[in-house]
Amino acid sequence: MSETVHIFDFVKTVAPPATGLCVLFGDESFLRQLAREHVRGLMTGGDADSPITQHDGSEKAPEWRDVIDELATASLFGGGGARLVELREADSFVSQHRQRLEDFVTKGKSHGVLVLEVSEWPGNTRLAKMAAEASATVVDCRPPQKTVGKNKIVDDSAIARWLTDWAKTTHHVSLPADAAKLLLELTGPVFGVLVQDIAKLALFVKAGEKITPEMVQDIVGGWKAKSMFELGDAVADGNAGDALAQLDHVLQAGEHPLAITGALAWSLRRFALATRVYREMKRNGSNPQLRDVLLQAGFKDWPLGTLKKAEDRLRQIGSARAGQLYRWLLELDLSLKGTHSHERRARWAVERVFLRLAKQNARPPTGRT
Repeated sequence: MSETVHIFDFVKTVAPPATGLCVLFGDESFLRQLAREHVRGLMTGGDADSPITQHDGSEKAPEWRDVIDELATASLFGGGGARLVELREADSFVSQHRQRLEDFVTKGKSHGVLVLEVSEWPGNTRLAKMAAEASATVVDCRPPQKTVGKNKIVDDSAIARWLTDWAKTTHHVSLPADAAKLLLELTGPVFGVLVQDIAKLALFVKAGEKITPEMVQDIVGGWKAKSMFELGDAVADGNAGDALAQLDHVLQAGEHPLAITGALAWSLRRFALATRVYREMKRNGSNPQLRDVLLQAGFKDWPLGTLKKAEDRLRQIGSARAGQLYRWLLELDLSLKGTHSHERRARWAVERVFLRLAKQNARPPTGRT
């Protein structure tokens, strides 16, 4: 019996599909394309003469007899290799020929491999269970998810790691974790756009060199990224009125609150990390300087004077509020992907964080705020 494999793991496999059926499911078109190309590579070994037949089910679903005849016909070229039949947008084809597909999976006699690209592949259907029993290849082409409480959300950390691998293997450049996370936060989990952004960034560095968060901010985000980082500075300065005005400016430009919080969270998390480093050093008997803990948290004095501004902002936020930043940002992220996903409610959730960090609230009352 086979189990569903995620696309991030599937592209690392080296063995071709073991049976005549391969299912690629999910609504992320780029990830399905990536899986499709990997199947081709495994099946053909790069041989241009290997037979590949393509059908597009969104235009007109092919007849069953045509598909099965193509699979049953041995190739005259390509060294006798297996025939590959790809059927994109195959949801309607699966619905129409479910019984025949069940028979096809059970018999497993074919000269080729049928690749079905579908939006959904429910595991509780008879066909899905039979495919698993027959060790068919089933690839999950959705963004990776993780469980938080009772809910499943997109696993941003897994995507960031994949972006780092993609930059290294595809463009031979280094995309550190902080730059990858910032890129994801600015762009969102839209994989086709993400890989284009990495290709763009790779043009500005030589092979083996590093793409920095500053490059991601300047090159990918453009004026919006600049505006959002200025927004983050206003929030950290405690200038709630200025932050709210900038928020309105960016929203009027068409940006969604979820994208805005990406750059904001990246900035504020560093202050949270600096506070954690400071407290740890104090517990160990040290007398840390703010400049040193900020450097350990990833701040740099570039342009000159940036570190001094960061010190002033950390003092403004204060130890008590900075110690709660991780929790506040997690609550914001979960609410924007759940109870406050509607744009108006999302804006209110973002504004709440601004007010929590305002100068007027520099000495919050004891307890949960």
